[in-house]
Amino acid sequence: MKKSIQLFYMVFFALSLGALIQSCGDGPDEVPVKGVKQYSHQVATDWNKLFLDVERYAAGYRPGPAPRALGLMGYAAYEACLPGMPDYNSLANLFPGLSIPAAAEGEYHWPTVVNEVYGYFMPRFFPNASSDFLQKMATLQAANNSKFQAETSSEVFLRSQKRGQDVAAAVWEWSKTDAVGHDHYKDPFGTYKWQDHYDSPGDWVATTPGPPQPMGAVYGQARTWALSEADKLCRPPLPYSESPNSAYYSQGLEVYAQNTPTWSYTAEWIGEFWSDDLLNLTFSPGPRWVAIGVQICELENADLETALEAYAKTGMALSDAAVAAWYSKYYYNIERPQTWINKVIDPNWKPGLDNPLTGDKGFTPPFPAYPSGHSTMGGAGAEALASVFGYAYSMTDRCHENRSEFNGTPRTFGSLYEMALENAWSRVPLGVHWRMDCDEGVRFGTVIGRKVNALPWKK
Repeated sequence: MKKSIQLFYMVFFALSLGALIQSCGDGPDEVPVKGVKQYSHQVATDWNKLFLDVERYAAGYRPGPAPRALGLMGYAAYEACLPGMPDYNSLANLFPGLSIPAAAEGEYHWPTVVNEVYGYFMPRFFPNASSDFLQKMATLQAANNSKFQAETSSEVFLRSQKRGQDVAAAVWEWSKTDAVGHDHYKDPFGTYKWQDHYDSPGDWVATTPGPPQPMGAVYGQARTWALSEADKLCRPPLPYSESPNSAYYSQGLEVYAQNTPTWSYTAEWIGEFWSDDLLNLTFSPGPRWVAIGVQICELENADLETALEAYAKTGMALSDAAVAAWYSKYYYNIERPQTWINKVIDPNWKPGLDNPLTGDKGFTPPFPAYPSGHSTMGGAGAEALASVFGYAYSMTDRCHENRSEFNGTPRTFGSLYEMALENAWSRVPLGVHWRMDCDEGVRFGTVIGRKVNALPWKK
């Protein structure tokens, strides 16, 4: 009996001691280390919002350099935060010449890491931005730092700053080795002369109003994330024809009928809603899909891990779509509908794209038609976002709500792919693309988005 009582007290003492040790371990002296998923999307979203504001006024960044910048910044933020994202992989080994610095041992404050990545890149991507915008970049970075310093220890804060700066610097140095893409914004027209490439009817010619030479002729040789050289060429277009019995003629007539004699209210609304063509008026067509991602992150109150995946995938998909679309455009060298309609149907016809800032009427973007860049980037952006937020994700797009220069009334969609389809079709009533440009563009872009999504993001 005495032995049983002794055994009881020994067991009770051992259990009590274990409980006491466990209780001490859970006390205020030990704060659990937080992963990226435990923070809000806000720091990444705020930087992307500022990017959209700056890019609106940035000459030379559309169509390709802006998506490229979004891809590099999104990817760098993703890689910098990987130590706090245990379910995700580094992609650095897929990109020759890129070396991501190893993370130092210890705890990190992940919003600080992200803040340093974007704060490093933005003034470097936009060195010619206005002093006002450069100040906004500095102010956002400083305001975030002030907030984040109060959320963690000095040691963790400094370690986190260094992590963001080191990864951003590594990706920036790698970016500089892209001979075509890195400084393309400085001379988007280059020395390409369309007259040297005009071989037969149906080839692209410059249109007015607009510049006398095309933009982005060499951009198809910029670096890609997920595409091989063969992946950059889309399917062939319809053969040129002026025969009333041809499919080419039918598509020309379709464009002509959209605004002749007048636009319908819906056609004008859709055309203007998705345009994003004009410098100083809106952000450009590729970044439009990051603007959509921003809305989703805010609507869903996304965590930081989800936001980093979404912004990285979307930026990289848009970047690859821009390269592939421009590679294909100059490979096929297809004329714009305006050229064909003026030649075959109506010499006085103009597209519906007007510039309210300059007064120009009937503007056509200055590069070959096929495939549509809007449609290709739209397919890629929608596919990337859908892989994160769902293929049946429905939303009301408020990108241009309350605009007075055009009808920015929000439009509601049942899925991101539905948005991509309307974005593509919008180019036909606007008068700047053939249907074939848009159909092939959204198909091509979807394929590109899937290639980016197929990279080994998850373990």
